Amino acid sequence: MQFDVHTTQSRIRFVVGFFFVLTAASSFANSFAADQARPNILFILCDDHRFDCLGVAGHPFLETPNLDAMASDGAMLRRAYVTTSLCSPSRASILTGQYAHNHRVVDNYHAVDPNLVFFPQHLQKAGYQTAFIGKWHMGGDIDDPQRGFDHWISFKGQGTYWPDGHGTTREVPQTTYDGFNINGKRVPQRGYITDELTDYSLQWLRDRDPNKPFFLYVSHKAVHADFVPADRHRGRYDNEPLPIQIPTAESMEDGDKPMWVRNQRNSRHGVDFGYNLKGFSPEVYYRRYCESLLAVDESVGRLRRFLEQRGLDQNTIVVYMGDNGFQFGDHGLIDKRTAYEASAKVPLLMVAPGQIPAGQPFDGLVGNIDIAPTLLEAAGASPLSHLNGQSVWKELCSADAKSLDDRTLLYEYYWERNYPHTPTLHAVIGGRFKYIRCHGLWDRDELYDLESDPGETRNLIHDPSYADRVESLNQQLWQHLKNSTGMEMPLLEDHGPRFPLRDATQSPPATFPDEYIVNE
Repeated sequence: MQFDVHTTQSRIRFVVGFFFVLTAASSFANSFAADQARPNILFILCDDHRFDCLGVAGHPFLETPNLDAMASDGAMLRRAYVTTSLCSPSRASILTGQYAHNHRVVDNYHAVDPNLVFFPQHLQKAGYQTAFIGKWHMGGDIDDPQRGFDHWISFKGQGTYWPDGHGTTREVPQTTYDGFNINGKRVPQRGYITDELTDYSLQWLRDRDPNKPFFLYVSHKAVHADFVPADRHRGRYDNEPLPIQIPTAESMEDGDKPMWVRNQRNSRHGVDFGYNLKGFSPEVYYRRYCESLLAVDESVGRLRRFLEQRGLDQNTIVVYMGDNGFQFGDHGLIDKRTAYEASAKVPLLMVAPGQIPAGQPFDGLVGNIDIAPTLLEAAGASPLSHLNGQSVWKELCSADAKSLDDRTLLYEYYWERNYPHTPTLHAVIGGRFKYIRCHGLWDRDELYDLESDPGETRNLIHDPSYADRVESLNQQLWQHLKNSTGMEMPLLEDHGPRFPLRDATQSPPATFPDEYIVNE
């Protein structure tokens, strides 16, 4: 038999080529299947959303049907806290899984260290396409595209609710009207910011590569002060009463509150001189705050409906969280920064069909430093190094929080020259008893029994029957600091305006604690 060499070689090349095509196709199919099996992640962050401002949390008038639906479809984490109740530090803790003393973003004016690793970088390495849309707010006016994100839309500082500023009653520091930075290009803002960020998010979801899993981080400006609702919601709660009991100056003294808390009552962050405005009304600001939340709730509904319409809902983890709480007269204060529940406790909702049981409240202690490790484990991505948080993914999926029963978290806040009325604070939070230690002040510390006194009105720090507990919690505090390399406090140069003013017609300076006075 005579062989045609050229024909034989062609056949061999064909067979080999066909084999490689099959191998490549099989490899692509396996990769595609793996990507499809990996969950998509939608992480929604709301600014200044306190833990009790949800319909499902029992709020007397606020309507949040879409957030309530998340609690029904997944887990409502009822003991969720931030470890620093301030925008930039909390956001940095979410991205890095670290306490503020390690990532060192301790105010709203300084940027994140360029050497820190954000958890979306690990998602990128795991094959995820990533996008950040919304408020960055780390480093003052920085809104440049950041590492870990393939697609970027942000704005400088606080941005603004409306491009023409309408509805605003006072100018907030770091308010800007420069529009959006979209992948390095300046684009004007055109509408109400909550709606527009949602529109951009939906557009990215439409345009993304459908063959890759995605991580979308939607970071709302709302509901940061100055609270400006969408025009369609303004005035809805005009006749609703403030559901928060504001203590009198006398009751605060009777409750053995520290001097700094009683003095802060008459300050920019107190009810007697809120934002340094004469005639400041916590009731009015609270109503506008609740009205501003309505568009955020609608945004959550729009995003989830899109996932359902595209058949993505069953393989997408949806997380909703507040970056810190907000006080509206609690302890005679407004704003955040303190370790009190209204300031440090936040809403946290997680939906993961087929993985997190639906409709079961989760009472394990979870912090903002746990978000990064939890989502990385859920995605099957490599973990971050130098973590202070821990993954709670297995606990959520099993609806079993027993392993978290004895857990506590470190709370920290570092004094800012801009707002000198809140001192450096360290606290042990998350358990029945909360211990708060102020640093650098001639003042008393604090201990509260949250079971018998959920409003934290009676300071037990000098009650002899709690002396052993105070000592134990103090030791636990220092152990938290030692275990997390927190024995040195960050010190950063001064930036931004200062607000040290008091109103001469309002509550007078607090007197020293009785236990410090010696009578001969």
